[in-house]
Amino acid sequence: MTDEGGAPATLMRLWRQAERPTRGRPSVLDIDSVVAAAVDLADREGVVNVTLASVAKDLGVTKMSLYRHIGSKAELLELMADFAIGDPPRVEPAGDWRTELTTLAEANRDVLMKHPWLVELPLTGPPAGPHAVAWMDAILRTLRDTGLDWGTKGGVLVLIGGYVRLACAQAIQLAEGRKGSELSQAQAERAYGKGLAELIDPERFPDAAGFLTSGLGDSEQDSDFDFGLGVVLDGIAALVDAG
Repeated sequence: MTDEGGAPATLMRLWRQAERPTRGRPSVLDIDSVVAAAVDLADREGVVNVTLASVAKDLGVTKMSLYRHIGSKAELLELMADFAIGDPPRVEPAGDWRTELTTLAEANRDVLMKHPWLVELPLTGPPAGPHAVAWMDAILRTLRDTGLDWGTKGGVLVLIGGYVRLACAQAIQLAEGRKGSELSQAQAERAYGKGLAELIDPERFPDAAGFLTSGLGDSEQDSDFDFGLGVVLDGIAALVDAG
């Protein structure tokens, strides 16, 4: 479905360029109020429980009234994702792309951990909404003086976003798996290492045995994220140094 100018209706609503015309009394709702209610519901009960009917119930309106503002559930999810990520933090140019990119990656992680349902949403294409484009612009801006061409910068954009999303998905799943347990992730890893090390045959699995008895789980909570991000940035640095 496209708007009169030819742009897809979803894209028009992402940029708040169109609201469906109403008949009779003006609607008490708008796109922002509907999407904000949906995001609040997803934060409380998970995105699986977000439907047009459940959002309408929270707002105290009929499901049909939402169609003035939202074309479908799939469109609602796109609007929710862009609304929830918000704008990136303002990163003052410091002449150090690595520090600036680290700041943005950590900020992106904080957003995904605040709204864990975001990592459950399917990836439907490149950034399309104003907030997603703002993140894209901010990340590309950190690479402005690296000498990388646009194609490589685009690859870096995908790499950073993919790494942060994957790291957060893993952290969220691990946290879900520990529900009901009083152990922290580090404590769970230590218990795992100790228990498994007592069961496996070090002659059959010598390297696994060495790893499991090496102090697994003694690190800080964010060390895995930091380590992985550091490796990713090292790879980008190699591209920059290669000119």
